[in-house]
Amino acid sequence: MKLKFCGAARTTTGSQHLIEVNGRRILLDCGLYQGSRAQAYEINCCFPHFDPKTIDAVILSHAHIDHSGNLPNLTKNGFAGNIYATHATRDLCQIMLADSARIQESDIDWLNKHRKRNGLAAVEPLYNERDAERCLRQFVTVGYDRPLPVADGVTLTFIDAGHILGSAQVLLEIDDRDDGKRKRFLFSGDVGRGGNEVLRDPVPVHDIDYLLMESTYGGREHEAPPGLGDHFAQIIRKAAKRGGRILIPAFAVERTQQVLFVLNELFLSGEIPEVPVYVDSPLAVSATEIYRLHPDSFNDDVYQALFERQNPFGFENLTLVRSVAGSKALNNLHGAAIIISASGMCEAGRILHHLKNHIGDPETTVLFVGYCAENTLGRRIRDGEKEVPILGGRYKVRANIEIVDSFSGHADHSELIDYFKRTTGPKHRTWLVHGESDAASALRDALAEIHPSPVEVAEPGAVVGF
Repeated sequence: MKLKFCGAARTTTGSQHLIEVNGRRILLDCGLYQGSRAQAYEINCCFPHFDPKTIDAVILSHAHIDHSGNLPNLTKNGFAGNIYATHATRDLCQIMLADSARIQESDIDWLNKHRKRNGLAAVEPLYNERDAERCLRQFVTVGYDRPLPVADGVTLTFIDAGHILGSAQVLLEIDDRDDGKRKRFLFSGDVGRGGNEVLRDPVPVHDIDYLLMESTYGGREHEAPPGLGDHFAQIIRKAAKRGGRILIPAFAVERTQQVLFVLNELFLSGEIPEVPVYVDSPLAVSATEIYRLHPDSFNDDVYQALFERQNPFGFENLTLVRSVAGSKALNNLHGAAIIISASGMCEAGRILHHLKNHIGDPETTVLFVGYCAENTLGRRIRDGEKEVPILGGRYKVRANIEIVDSFSGHADHSELIDYFKRTTGPKHRTWLVHGESDAASALRDALAEIHPSPVEVAEPGAVVGF
């Protein structure tokens, strides 16, 4: 049995891990690498670590684009097998992959302008919306805790990861024909924090022999525990008093719904003034509709609210904006208003236009509620750069920059250690992925102090046998 690290090794994007067992090749996730347009295109276009035609099955941990976003390109290039996912993951992929296709085409237009200036040939988008739709035909959906044979000697079980709607840990029970041993292999996917305002807590998995584990927040602690709204409410009150816009870059899936739910609770309790709230993202609007279809992922409070209220993610002063004209009209707002817009890392979407128009305004507040990968615009703003590039121009940052990491969908350093402890079994070998080098190394060192078996940071392109 072999495991090859094809993506998200010593970085947080482009999750792809290839298992070879019993003459079959199973790909865990098929995500897009996200970063500068030119670099991302070169990494995503060609699948340098394997031929898509040789993959027998894909198992998808969740719908985030850094885990699912290259699936249409995979099927376009000859992958013909099943894509296994939870029901909610498939429904979210239906809107997210189509949205990703539109972004691909927009990014290619930008990239080709620069290639033309440098005398380089034009390139094609990784995939289009039709490719995304065809990819969805290969999905096979499975509920949580429902074992399913997916290859010779390999049984899959999805277990709730508490990260986003439909997110799962991937448990593979394997009869390895090479050495005659039965092995329990667990891929963590992305691990939720627990105590999420909307979702259930991650479910512990027992008797694991081999663990492939994320390390996004290795070496870092979130500034507040999950579910603590005091800091968030304080920032909103202060920004509202200032009278300007409150821009919240947020992932369209999970983070937007989480923020809406908390805002609703704060409005109801009177902890923040009832300023108008706008969700300026067609994808976020569609994702919110999908949330109502999957109550099996909700914690008890939200589950009850789903049946007791018309919409637990909505309230009277909320406006959902789909059209471009409606988005542009937000530039004419007067007084305090909250605008939630994708993307969370400020790499694409309507948030770029809001930042372009208002990041130079000292009355504006930009409130980050999630992780931003290295080299993204969001990371530059979070890190305090005084001037940033937006849509081809450079803009002074005079807005107030605030960060509330309690909304993060990723477990922090201590929570990852707790997840590791609750994952019982010998854990003969553990490999850390989905983390920058410093983060993965910090988590490795911490886990090595409490566990006698090897804990290793995965190396890009490396192959390990076990």
